[in-house]
Amino acid sequence: MQVEAAQPQQNILAGDQEGRQYLSFLLDGEEYAIDIFRVQELRGWTPVTRVPDMPDYLKGVLNLRGAIIPVIDLRERFALPQVVYGPTTVVVVIKVESENTERVMGIIVDAVAETYTFAEEDIQPSPQVGGSVNSDFITGLVAREERMIVLMDIDALMNSDELAITLENDQIDSVVE
Repeated sequence: MQVEAAQPQQNILAGDQEGRQYLSFLLDGEEYAIDIFRVQELRGWTPVTRVPDMPDYLKGVLNLRGAIIPVIDLRERFALPQVVYGPTTVVVVIKVESENTERVMGIIVDAVAETYTFAEEDIQPSPQVGGSVNSDFITGLVAREERMIVLMDIDALMNSDELAITLENDQIDSVVE
């Protein structure tokens, strides 16, 4: 399954307030969201090619129309319990800004939930607490009905020292041969 992400447009909320759009996804029953402008496309889970000597959360690489992209399991990255990938498992192909360049990579999530438009006043600051998700990667929290949605800074997460993904050319060449 492959779904091209629609080019997001600015939505106007009630009362003529502008907001930012987010794509939300589920990990271990919790809802997270990233800026929709960072989403390139959504793909159903298909096996990836493993790369030797990489961390467990780096599941491998995927050939995306001729471009080799790394695929990261966010569940494992956040030290959440592992699950068997199923029909709702999705690879969210994202664009990450890093040092004046843009990289494309995939993140594995349990399921894609919804798209939202949040006004600035809806976003609460992130509390500085410990846990498997470093709060440096959290840009805020939004309360919706009976749940919290965690807004992630995908650029900060993917460029963190623990997760800096840079495959050497010889590693990529040996994978695609």
